Amino acid sequence: MNNVSEEAIAIKAKKVDAVVEQFNNATSAIVVDYRGLTVAQVTDLRKQLRDAGVQMSVIKNKVLTRAAEKAGYADLNDVFAGPTAVAFSNEDPIAPAKILKKFADSVDALEIKGGYIEGKIMPVDEINVYATLPSREDLLSMLASELQAPIRNVAYAIKAVAEKGDDGEAA
Repeated sequence: MNNVSEEAIAIKAKKVDAVVEQFNNATSAIVVDYRGLTVAQVTDLRKQLRDAGVQMSVIKNKVLTRAAEKAGYADLNDVFAGPTAVAFSNEDPIAPAKILKKFADSVDALEIKGGYIEGKIMPVDEINVYATLPSREDLLSMLASELQAPIRNVAYAIKAVAEKGDDGEAA
């Protein structure tokens, strides 16, 4: 009997360690309550997240609590209540927030409970602010456009002077 309980404890410890590793490797983790979602909705949500390189896992609250404490995110323990899923992103820290916010806006059953982005624990309202920010690619595109504007203006001025010079020679 004692041998069985030791095996069970070892299995649980491995689960906690695996979640600790997910917390440590992720640039962000968003905790949601998925109660009330249909199988089709969960499948759709998981596909959207997976396409963005985000992994969503349903994890027992006790495992999450222990893992969060070991990983240094004990302040998240308040959100580990009821049915809990966590969306982990190892690449784009904003991707899970954007996808989950958009999905929660269209499906009332999904509720964002909290999480962290780049190591900073955030309440739902801050996560929602991040979710409305443009993506990294959009920001880089806007920056490139702004940097090109002065060069484009100089090119137009040079072209206008050259055309005026051509007109002046012909007259």
